[in-house]
Amino acid sequence: MHYESLKDFLTAPPAALRKGPVAMIFVEDDVEVATTLRHHDQMGFISVIALMPAAFDLPGDLQETVHRIDYDATAERAVEHAVNSIGAAAPGAWMYYCFNAEYLFFPFCETRTVGEMLAFHTEERRDAMLTYVVDLYSDDLAEHPDAVSLDRAHLDRSGYYALARKDAARNYHPKERQLDFFGGLRWRFEEHVPYTRRKIDRIALFRAKPGLELREDHTFSDEEYNTYACPWHHNITAAVCSFRTAKALKSNPGSTYDIHTFKWHNSAPFEWHSRQLLDLGLMEPGQWF
Repeated sequence: MHYESLKDFLTAPPAALRKGPVAMIFVEDDVEVATTLRHHDQMGFISVIALMPAAFDLPGDLQETVHRIDYDATAERAVEHAVNSIGAAAPGAWMYYCFNAEYLFFPFCETRTVGEMLAFHTEERRDAMLTYVVDLYSDDLAEHPDAVSLDRAHLDRSGYYALARKDAARNYHPKERQLDFFGGLRWRFEEHVPYTRRKIDRIALFRAKPGLELREDHTFSDEEYNTYACPWHHNITAAVCSFRTAKALKSNPGSTYDIHTFKWHNSAPFEWHSRQLLDLGLMEPGQWF
C-alpha cells in the first residue's frame, strides 16, 4: 500500500496497525533499504512501515507487504513527529523504529519472533525495551567508501560503558534505573560527533499509549519507559546493529578525510547472529530462556 503523505496514512490506517507489533523504518538515503525492510519483515512484525522519499523505488515483492509513506525523514523533528503520530493512532500496540541500514536483533531471534518476545515482556509488566545501537562498518573503506558492506561487516567487541543519567529537575541526582550508554564509533571518533549525539542507547521498542511522546534524544516523556529494567529483576534487552554512524562519518566532509579505516585491535567480523551479541554482552535475555 502506498500513501502520499503521513496524513493520508493516518486518515485510514490499516487494521493491522492496532494489532502490532509495528516496525517503522525511516529511510534517510538509498543505502540497503530493501535489506532493512526484508530483515524486519522476517523478524515477525505484523506491519512494516517505510517512511521514505517519493523518489526512491521499492522492489516488487516489498510493494505487496510494506506500507510505504512518502516522507522526508531528514527534516527537523521528522522522526519524532511520525513516531508520535503513528503511536497515537494505535494505543496499546507494540512499536519499533529504526533507520535504513539498521537491523534489529534480540535474544534467540533465529528461532523466535519479535511478537513472542514482546508477549513475554508484556507479561513482565514492561511497556518499553532498551536497545543498544551497535555500530557496524566495513573493514575495507577503499573497497566500500560509504563504510557499508553486509559481507564484510565488523563491530567493536569491547569499549562500551555506562554512566549515571542525571536528573536536572532534582539537582542532577542520578535517575532511578536509567543509564547513558557509550561505545562504538561514536566513542572512538568522538571528536567528530556532537556531545548530544554520542549515546548509543535507544528505546526502540515501546508500547503506544495516549499522550506518550518520543523526544529528540531517543527517550520518552514517560520516565519508566526509559529504564533498563523493572525494580525486581533484569529484563530483556535488544540490539540495533547499525551502519548509520559509519555512513555519517564517511559522508561528512569534516571527518571523512581524517578516517582511513574503522578497524582497530578490538574489531571482529559480525556474524549476523544473536549468539555473538549475547556473548559480547551487547544484549541480554533477562528471565527469557
